[in-house]
Amino acid sequence: MTSPTRETTKGGVGDSPLRPDGTLKVRGEFAYSSDLWHEDMLWGATLRSPHPYARIRSVDIGEALKVPGVYAVLTHNDVPGTNLYGLEHPDQPVLAVDVVRYHGESIALVAADHPETARRAIKKIKVDYEVLTPITDAEAAVGPDAPALHNGGNVVRKVHIERGDQHATADVVVSGVYEVGMQDQAFLGPESGLAIPAEDGGVDLYVATQWLHVDQKQICFALDLPTDKVRLTLAGVGGAFGGREDLSIQVHACLLALHTGKPVKMVYNREESFYGHVHRHPAKLYYEHGADRDGTLRYVRCRIYLDGGAYASSTPAVVANAATLGIGPYNVDNVTVDCWGAYTNNPPCGAMRGFGAVQAGFAYESQMDKLAAALGIDPVDVRVRNAMSEGSVMPTGQVVDSAAPVEELLRLVKERPLPPATDGPLDLTAMPGGVSNTTHGEGVVRGVGYAVGIKNICFSEGFDDYSTARLRLQVINGEPAAVIHTAAAEVGQGLVTIQQQIVRTELGIDQVTVHPADTTVGNGGSTSASRQTYVTGGAVKAVCEAVREKLLKLAVARFGEPRSELSAPDVVAVLGDDVIEETVEWRHRPTTALDPDTGQGFAHVQYGFAAHRAVVDVDVDLGLVKVVELACAQDVGKAMNPQAVLGQIHGGSTQGLGLAVMEEIQVSGGKVRNPSFTDYLIPTVLDTPPMPVDVLELADPHAPYGLRGVGEPPTISSTPAVVAAIRAATGLALTRVPVRPEHLTDTQSPSA
Repeated sequence: MTSPTRETTKGGVGDSPLRPDGTLKVRGEFAYSSDLWHEDMLWGATLRSPHPYARIRSVDIGEALKVPGVYAVLTHNDVPGTNLYGLEHPDQPVLAVDVVRYHGESIALVAADHPETARRAIKKIKVDYEVLTPITDAEAAVGPDAPALHNGGNVVRKVHIERGDQHATADVVVSGVYEVGMQDQAFLGPESGLAIPAEDGGVDLYVATQWLHVDQKQICFALDLPTDKVRLTLAGVGGAFGGREDLSIQVHACLLALHTGKPVKMVYNREESFYGHVHRHPAKLYYEHGADRDGTLRYVRCRIYLDGGAYASSTPAVVANAATLGIGPYNVDNVTVDCWGAYTNNPPCGAMRGFGAVQAGFAYESQMDKLAAALGIDPVDVRVRNAMSEGSVMPTGQVVDSAAPVEELLRLVKERPLPPATDGPLDLTAMPGGVSNTTHGEGVVRGVGYAVGIKNICFSEGFDDYSTARLRLQVINGEPAAVIHTAAAEVGQGLVTIQQQIVRTELGIDQVTVHPADTTVGNGGSTSASRQTYVTGGAVKAVCEAVREKLLKLAVARFGEPRSELSAPDVVAVLGDDVIEETVEWRHRPTTALDPDTGQGFAHVQYGFAAHRAVVDVDVDLGLVKVVELACAQDVGKAMNPQAVLGQIHGGSTQGLGLAVMEEIQVSGGKVRNPSFTDYLIPTVLDTPPMPVDVLELADPHAPYGLRGVGEPPTISSTPAVVAAIRAATGLALTRVPVRPEHLTDTQSPSA
């Protein structure tokens, strides 16, 4: 057993050991939640509203019940507990009662002996609707004359932040109005799970999710059951990115299982998945920057409207993020920010990688480019002039008390050699339009753009953010072996590997098994906010320290003297046939709520920073874009697993690229028009460019191992960098993402 200061063992912190799930995944042998199976199980299906806003006059389930093979047809009358759920505010019906507020809202459930039978029965349910006029504009929705969609009005939350002189002036002023479309998480594994009724009157649910205990809490309210009767186990998760933080099939599958007394499996198809989870908030953002003629920022004023859709989900926290991070990683003495989250009849929006910082980042970085152009200053230089650093003060008054290497990150991406110009033999795959053969280079213009972003890490605003870890140490086959157990969700990011690495480092043993995540251990919190390596990693480290302390006390009795280190044979000798088991709750340092009048407060525990340089080729005649390279520099505090760090940076950058040039859920009149991967486009391997990365490791003294959350920062700066490069190639303003071909060819387009 090592001391905490000993060098890392093989497979420990700082190494990149083989992921325990990696080989199975690349071989197609990993069991995802959609692969779950049980003898005699039924299949569940959901009736969803075809209207974005309507009153329900009646629901007739009679014909559906007559379909052979149907075991149950349920409506809101069959919900035994509270017919409401929600992450922060329980405002969304488990099954609609007398009104539907978005296209795709759940109205009724069917359980049948075959999935096709269940779908046929769904079509037999007759619903009489009174169609209403939907509210689809977030800015209008929070206005004084808008009809209220919920009791209390359409403002989910408003945050006001003010710092310094609210009437400051400047020599040079630039303003702009920006829009961000509705992006989908586009995880490849659809929502799915298996609910099994238990003999004690409870239910066991195996499900792909991001937060087991919050799911459990909401299910208990709906089923009117205590927590010991609702047991959740994490099933294989095929990606998440925020879209599994809210409930989807969880309550529905459990309702059907308890009603029929049989196991019930639910799996959404791709179209239903688009209706069945939240998306990134569309946004409209009004910004004004004032600066001296040398580029020093004097003030920033902005108004941000986030479309939360029909229900609250995590909109309150997204509003806070957009507001507190709304001016970017810059020193500005005088700030005014107003940010609204609105109820509308558009699809519900909630958590997605970047969580409010993405929308603000596109706007403030577009403004920095506009300011650079107005002053005739290099766009990187104007950013460097205003770059925050350790000791800088946020608009909330919070001092940034760990590394904030904004200038260094910008210089790293700028100084990296540019990719060579396209020449030599023609390679269509390197051209805008690719193998569609739209150009051989004629009309193609290259552009280079830069951006930098800031993201909070972990939960904020006084939230009790903690995780629980249980460690069992014993001797197996003559070797010390540990089992680490948390409820933290592995969604593909590599958390199971990190847990093993920490145990190996802290205890100096090789054999480490990760127990399946479930609710028999304490809360692990959500796999979101780039928090799991920080918080669950902190819990795993702390429980290892507790086990080490107990082991060292036993060693005194065994060896007759205190020891600071124990070898593996020593551990075996001390333990013998005994077992040491410890459980620890671990919390990061506390944060505070924002002042409701001024928005001041110690809101965030940590900040992460990333910068990008994008190089693009644009066919200016056809409006086609090829991203040639997307270089990134990011401070990660400590590269706990260097290979996983690169994977997170590449993945986040790719999602930002998608938002820049292709990804958008098209919503018209409240109706989703493209619920498929045929029409909702995501970057493929042909769209994803080389992504060289510079990783800084500037330790945060407040965090375990000095680490810094990695997953979200690259999503924030990649989008504005790509758009800046397109602007450089075309000379167009481009105030909306994603940038579409018509924005580049139609100079009358509002986004051009």
